[in-house]
Amino acid sequence: TKLILLDSLLQEKSDKDMEHILDETVPSEDLKKFEQKYHEELNNGEVSSIAQFEYAWCLVRSKYSADVRKGILLLEELFRNRDEENKRDYLYYLAIGNTKLKEYTTARKYVRALLQVEPGNRQAQELEAIVTKRLERDGMVGMAVAGGAALAFGGLVGLGIALAGKSALKK
Repeated sequence: TKLILLDSLLQEKSDKDMEHILDETVPSEDLKKFEQKYHEELNNGEVSSIAQFEYAWCLVRSKYSADVRKGILLLEELFRNRDEENKRDYLYYLAIGNTKLKEYTTARKYVRALLQVEPGNRQAQELEAIVTKRLERDGMVGMAVAGGAALAFGGLVGLGIALAGKSALKK
């Protein structure tokens, strides 16, 4: 039982580390620096993979969802059109970005693609566990909301029938 408890504590610490990564926001000076580098290269006609990745990496860590979406678009372009050796990083940050946007199904797709290539990747395993947990939690919340709406609708229909029956009796 001591081993199980230790494993449980390590998993909890690991989940908190991953939660920290998901909650981390980029300092504005870093975002400005990498944005400037990206736009300088763009204005010169060709953006390097490094400049695009650094800018996308900052955007994905932004507190603004529009920035995160822009970062995801840049990462998707890198993943489709650039070098093979950095695809692991692209997949990882695509999963992070989609998780931050609460796009858990898409995030899980990216993290599972990463785990296909690197099944022993601990960060990817931790991220997958968090994404799955959030997907299930949001699914339960969604079902509760839908169930509540159905119950409310059923109550209104019942009330309407009762009122219609009452007015029919008066005639």
